[in-house]
Amino acid sequence: MTAPIPAASQLAVNVLDAHSLLAAFGVLGVAVVMFAETGLLVGFFLPGDSLLFTAGLLCTGSAHGSLHLSLGPLLVAAAAGALAGAQCGYLLGRKAGGALLARSHAPRLHEGARRAEELLERYGYAKAVVLARFVPVVRTVLNPVAGALEVPVRTFTLWQVVGGLVWSVGLTLAGYALGSSIPNVDRYLLPLVALIVVVSLVPLVVEVYRGRRAARADVAHHQGAGQGK
Repeated sequence: MTAPIPAASQLAVNVLDAHSLLAAFGVLGVAVVMFAETGLLVGFFLPGDSLLFTAGLLCTGSAHGSLHLSLGPLLVAAAAGALAGAQCGYLLGRKAGGALLARSHAPRLHEGARRAEELLERYGYAKAVVLARFVPVVRTVLNPVAGALEVPVRTFTLWQVVGGLVWSVGLTLAGYALGSSIPNVDRYLLPLVALIVVVSLVPLVVEVYRGRRAARADVAHHQGAGQGK
């Protein structure tokens, strides 16, 4: 579990810094951040990917400093927060519709909503819900967008659970595995977190590439058919 720290340190929390959040709130902070980032539009700026990876790293005890987390409770907190947050976002979107986004003046949220709708239209409900977990901001807005578009509850719930577990548990275990195999790995934390974020985007990049390749093939097929007439 997290070592106790002075109350004064807890007041100076940088919500954009994963280590600062973990030092102040420990495992509970992971659950709250996962819920806020995936369930509440105000949480779109929170460091979900880096928080999960850093938390997993801190479970190994290989990093410098007194902060140490327990892997079991961490996995439960990460998964519970991610799954409950996505379902809450979906239900809010189902009830409030587009009014949630209409009240926001944040350009990143509106851009994320546009990309979320594109994912749903291009890849279908199941694949879009899973892929969105790995895209910052999009994983925040896709859930209320799915609710507003009345994606079937059973379909959304099934695939948000699948995507949520792969994302939350996968990134946490990735940090744990790396921390267990590399001594003093925290010295390379910033580049590693950047690498993890890039790697997490691979599934989306692959799907975009496949979609564009299929679209080009379809266009070529139609052009060939037209010339053959």
